[in-house]
Amino acid sequence: MRSNRSGPEGVVHRRRIKSALLNDNLLGDPSERIVDIYVPHGQSGAGLPLLVDLVGWTGGGPGHTNWKNFGENVPERLDRLISEGAMPPAIVAFPDCISKLGGNQYINSAAIGPFADFLIQEVVPFVEDEFDCGGSARRGVFGKSSGGYGAIVHAMLYPDFWAAAACHSGDMAFETTYLPEITSTLNVIAKAGGTKPWLDEFFARLKVRDEDISHLEMLGLCATYDPDPSAYLGIRLPLHQDTAEIIPERWENFLAWDPVNMVKTKGAGLKNLKALFIDCGDVDQFNLFYGARRFVRSLQELGVPHRYEEFPDNHSNVDYRMDISLPYLAEALSR
Repeated sequence: MRSNRSGPEGVVHRRRIKSALLNDNLLGDPSERIVDIYVPHGQSGAGLPLLVDLVGWTGGGPGHTNWKNFGENVPERLDRLISEGAMPPAIVAFPDCISKLGGNQYINSAAIGPFADFLIQEVVPFVEDEFDCGGSARRGVFGKSSGGYGAIVHAMLYPDFWAAAACHSGDMAFETTYLPEITSTLNVIAKAGGTKPWLDEFFARLKVRDEDISHLEMLGLCATYDPDPSAYLGIRLPLHQDTAEIIPERWENFLAWDPVNMVKTKGAGLKNLKALFIDCGDVDQFNLFYGARRFVRSLQELGVPHRYEEFPDNHSNVDYRMDISLPYLAEALSR
């Protein structure tokens, strides 16, 4: 909810993209996707930099444009930052990348779908063409949690496409973040009689229980990092069913996508960015600050310019950190 309704308001345009890349995906998810596009007050979009918002697990981009109680949604935040002169005008796109398994890590997966390609080949060109914005050296990506993961991985994999990135509390150091949760999920799945019976019961519920959302997420991550197209919804767990011992070849597939490992071979490309912002709460309940510290140490060793901040908070309700990252990205992309 806008705390100050006297300032100028931008316009959010809703568009639908009929994706060719997401057709016939393994999960049976819709290939037509909403993308909301924020245009600042008094602007057409022409010549402005483009930022793409990647949301966390269980979220969809348009959720960030919805009315929000006890705070601002992202367009309201942008209105305030721009009208106060804290941030230069920018176009911001909010693509819907939700999946049947509850979310997205924004990489190409044989199970979840080719969402990295979807963003780069379909979403961004669509927005740039319609609003005459962005372009080479004028586009950035940001997000929190799974969205932060997506932002930092995109920056490493596609440094010639993205010119700036902000990773808020992004998934890193999978052994400290994922393994404890996957172990809990393993037991729940076993008691249900397998992945399919558990998911069938989950999807049939009239009310989703909070305690099961983390289990759904762990299954979604398995389908993301180590998909088995022959398994139900592409899901296989990286642990032995009876003992929870790691299955090395499966866990290696996870670790290949861990930013703390990826940065060692892909991190040099981050030097191409105009701006790189990373932060994490110092009491993050998922222990993500450990991974952030390791990642930043690698950036320092590689000589990659960046801005890193730890702040006194946890993982929840930290949208206020965008007051720092969004101006930082927009200013860099405006140069």
